[in-house]
Amino acid sequence: MIGPVWIAGGTTEGRKLAGYAARFQIKAYVSVATTYGASLLPVSPYITVLEGRMDRGEMEEFLREKGITLAIDATHPYATAVTDNIKGACQKAGVPYRRINRRAGTYRTDGRTIAVRTVDEAVEVLSHTVGPVFLTTGSKNLDAFAKIPDYENRVYARILPVKASLERALDLGYPPSRIIGMQGPFSEQLNEAMFKETKARYVVTKNSGHTGGFQEKLKAAERAGATVIIIER
Repeated sequence: MIGPVWIAGGTTEGRKLAGYAARFQIKAYVSVATTYGASLLPVSPYITVLEGRMDRGEMEEFLREKGITLAIDATHPYATAVTDNIKGACQKAGVPYRRINRRAGTYRTDGRTIAVRTVDEAVEVLSHTVGPVFLTTGSKNLDAFAKIPDYENRVYARILPVKASLERALDLGYPPSRIIGMQGPFSEQLNEAMFKETKARYVVTKNSGHTGGFQEKLKAAERAGATVIIIER
């Protein structure tokens, strides 16, 4: 029997790997950051869910204590700090490490797309524009986007419908009327309806690839007449 293995990440890829482990009776520990992420995982006697975050030292201790034979990093492609910690812990503990790489999406470089390297660059661009902004980048960077002038009236934030995310948005001053709590995936048609309903002039997205619904957002924004600001990896 293979195992035990550690699957890090409450992403689509992480959930698929957890399902694979359950189906083929492979003992696996699956790490997710939130209760909501845990609720999306398969229920199986072969799956042990670890909820919450670990630092590098805690990861190393966990790997040794559980006798992990393989660590699979299925965290979000933008979670670079977490990936660094997982790799470092695996090196210290002598555990083989594998990274699931999500292929980046492709797009035309024209007047309807603006590529930036960081969230701060996206904020800088938007600070010199007018009109509604639709964020599809989650709750983590809402503090940065709150630096956009008149953000309370301009910015719509689509975030997970979980307590921590909603409280963070409200605490940062985002009005309830500008907070959209929904869990993806989102179809092109649903994205288009949201962009049109909010009269979005700008849509902000990370280049999360096919799995992250990147192409659906691009097509929907084009149909809604919105410019897409793409935060590259």
